[in-house]
Amino acid sequence: MWSKKMKNNMGVMQGRLLPKYQGRYQAHPIGYWQDEFFQAKEFSLDCIEFILDFNDAERNPLLTKGGPLEILELSSETGVVVKTVCADYFMEAPLHSIEESIANKSYKILQRLIDVAVKISITDIVIPCVDQSTLNSKEAVERFVVQMKKIIPTLEKQNINLSLETDMAPKPFIELLDKLNSRNITVNYDIGNSAALGFDSDEELEAYGDKISDIHIKDRVLNGGPIILGEGNADFDRFFNKLKEFDYNGPFIMQAYRDDEGLEVFKKQKEWIKKIIQNSYEG
Repeated sequence: MWSKKMKNNMGVMQGRLLPKYQGRYQAHPIGYWQDEFFQAKEFSLDCIEFILDFNDAERNPLLTKGGPLEILELSSETGVVVKTVCADYFMEAPLHSIEESIANKSYKILQRLIDVAVKISITDIVIPCVDQSTLNSKEAVERFVVQMKKIIPTLEKQNINLSLETDMAPKPFIELLDKLNSRNITVNYDIGNSAALGFDSDEELEAYGDKISDIHIKDRVLNGGPIILGEGNADFDRFFNKLKEFDYNGPFIMQAYRDDEGLEVFKKQKEWIKKIIQNSYEG
C-alpha cells in the first residue's frame, strides 16, 4: 500500500465495508463479519480493527469458543490481520462505573480480551473513555486508575497495550498517563474527535506523541459530527507533518464518514488520506 519508507499498516474499523448492522455503521456485524476480510483485501488494506460491542458481546468471535481460530484462518486466507480491538463495550459498561457490579463484570471482560489478544497476536485494545464513559471528574479518574493498576502487571507480562481514547485536554491526559506509568498504557489518537473538541494537534502530540499506538482517521466539524475527510475541522497536513517527528509504527485505522452504500465513499477517502500521509512523510 505504501512506498518502502512507510512501515505502518492501513486498516479499517470493523463494519465500514459491509452493509450496516441493525442500522449502525459502527458495530460488530454478527452473522456476516467474515465477509469484510475479503472486501478489505480487495481494497489493499492490511488490517481490520475489530469491535467488541456491549450488546451480544458473547456472540462476538473474540469471546466465543471457536471465534479466535476463525479470525486467524480468515487472516491466513486473505492476508488481512486483526491487531487491534476497539472495545466499545466499555462505553456502555465503564471499567470505572460507580456501580461496583458493572465495574467488576467489565474488568472480567477485559481479562478475557487480554487472554484472546495473547492467543491471536493482538497488540492493542482500545479503551474508549468518551461519551458515557468519559473521565470527567476526579472521582471517575481515581476509579479508573484503580482498575488500570490491577491489570498493568498482566499487560506488561504479555506486552499488550491498553490504548486510551479520551476527551481530555493534553494536560490532564498526560497527568493520567503519568499516574498509570506503564509502557503498555498508551494513547489512541482520534483525529476527528480532537478536531471536534477544538484541541491543538501540535500541543497534543508534544504532550504524548511518543505514547500513541493506534490512530483513528476521521474528520468532524467543531462541536459536530463526522464528515467526509478534508471537509471538517481536522488539519491532516499539520497532524501528519508533526507525527513524523515521532517513531509512530502503529496502524492508521479508517473510521471515516460513510453513507448507506459505504464502499465508494470509503475508496475515495482512502485514496485522499493516502496521498496526505505519503506527502507528509516523503515530502
